[in-house]
Amino acid sequence: MKLLVTGGAGYVGSVCAAVLVEQGHEVVVVDDLSTGNADAVPAGAQFVQADMVAVASDLLGDGSFDGVLHFAAKSLVGESVEAPERYWNGNVIKTLQLLEAIRLAGVPRLVFSSTAATYGEPESVPITEDAPTKPTNAYGATKLAIDHAITSYATAHGLAATSLRYFNVAGAYAGLGERHATETHLIPLVLQVATGQRPEILVFGNDWPTPDGTCLRDYIHVRDLADAHLLALQTAQPGEHRIYNLGNGTGFSVREVIASCERVSGISIAARDVERRAGDPAVLIASSEKAITELGWKPQHTTIDEIVGDAWEFTRSRS
Repeated sequence: MKLLVTGGAGYVGSVCAAVLVEQGHEVVVVDDLSTGNADAVPAGAQFVQADMVAVASDLLGDGSFDGVLHFAAKSLVGESVEAPERYWNGNVIKTLQLLEAIRLAGVPRLVFSSTAATYGEPESVPITEDAPTKPTNAYGATKLAIDHAITSYATAHGLAATSLRYFNVAGAYAGLGERHATETHLIPLVLQVATGQRPEILVFGNDWPTPDGTCLRDYIHVRDLADAHLLALQTAQPGEHRIYNLGNGTGFSVREVIASCERVSGISIAARDVERRAGDPAVLIASSEKAITELGWKPQHTTIDEIVGDAWEFTRSRS
């Protein structure tokens, strides 16, 4: 298939683009490099450095594309609370313009990078796709709004669409990993302590209702995530918008992640307990049964040491 990958110079987008190239697909990456890195675009993919909205109509207009994988987005939760206008414009308005370009060009398939943040604070775990969607920040709200828009386009225009709601993506693949200018994810932050880039890791709360008192999160390896995107492309049906949660179905606590980073790196990691952060749920764990049943997807990299090990190898390669 010939595929357009928006945001393909970012973390998840670049890994997915690399796997698509490996599988023999013709891949065009468009990224404005506002948060991505040009050297993350995989060899074998065509790269267009531009805002996706500025070039989408021209790129898609020849009618040769079989699908779009849409990763480009603003994704910092804290920033979305402080400056929601950036998220409603950068995520929702730009995606609506992309959807119009897709419709006018007659592109048949779309896979959208959604998020577990659409659920907000869950009423129960594991979280299924039927759980109430009550986002607690503009990031999650904009992603949910896009999901609604995609449903409308699929129903009205026959688009075969899939939204994949990621939980905590981690790990690395093919020399591609997390390197955000503003890092907010636990595993790379802990590994920065191991490499001496930061003095300690802060543990937000030690009195949560969990086995060791720290928050539990569901970590999914980025390579497993890429596999789900390929399956979504293959199984999408015209006129349908399907939504799937993607996680391991297993939670690892903050202390378990820190312990794993110590085992993998062989380095003692300083950690300091501080007060809870407002809005942090105690437990976020996915039910991926729908993806397993309907997509035929199954995560292959499920242990925390394997996920951390790949992230550590990438971190050392960049140190």
